[in-house]
Amino acid sequence: MVPALPVTRTVAVSSDLPVLHVDPPTKRLVETVFYVTQGIEVDDHLMPFEDDVTIRPAALAPGVTLDAAGRLHGIPQRPGTFAVPVQLCRGQDCADQQITIVVLRNLPWQPSELAFPGKVGNRYDEQITIEGGPTGVPPTFSVTDHGKLPKGVTIGPDGHIGGIPESAGVSEVPVRICVAGNCAGVVVTLIVV
Repeated sequence: MVPALPVTRTVAVSSDLPVLHVDPPTKRLVETVFYVTQGIEVDDHLMPFEDDVTIRPAALAPGVTLDAAGRLHGIPQRPGTFAVPVQLCRGQDCADQQITIVVLRNLPWQPSELAFPGKVGNRYDEQITIEGGPTGVPPTFSVTDHGKLPKGVTIGPDGHIGGIPESAGVSEVPVRICVAGNCAGVVVTLIVV
């Protein structure tokens, strides 16, 4: 979203002298901070709040660029935090929005547990976790084949396994785990008795 220029208002105060007030800037992008991993291909994109916004290409971090379609791509070359203003335009009106790229060191990680027992009619309340990886960056979890989940059970983007299984069986659910762009596919086994 690219706002118009700030509006200046005159406000009367007790001394009857005019006071200028400038509207605060509004947020133009859904997300402005991106966590990526050194040496791993970046494939992300900017999401403006409004349509018809054009984006000026820019270099965001060593090895990472932004194209006119709003796609972040490249391979981060060194760790660090890089804050860069990116120009967003609607027609002739342009405004800068700061984008922050946090490039983390490539630290190995692995899931700690991938098999979870459960009982028909009893609520699942389990958590898929990882060991290793960068500190302070939560992993994200995506079920890649929802048809493999037992009926009544879900796996959320935070790795939480919830719901109430409706029937017994063993389900092998494919899940993609990502930590700052460092992703791997795993199989989560749900054993319902």
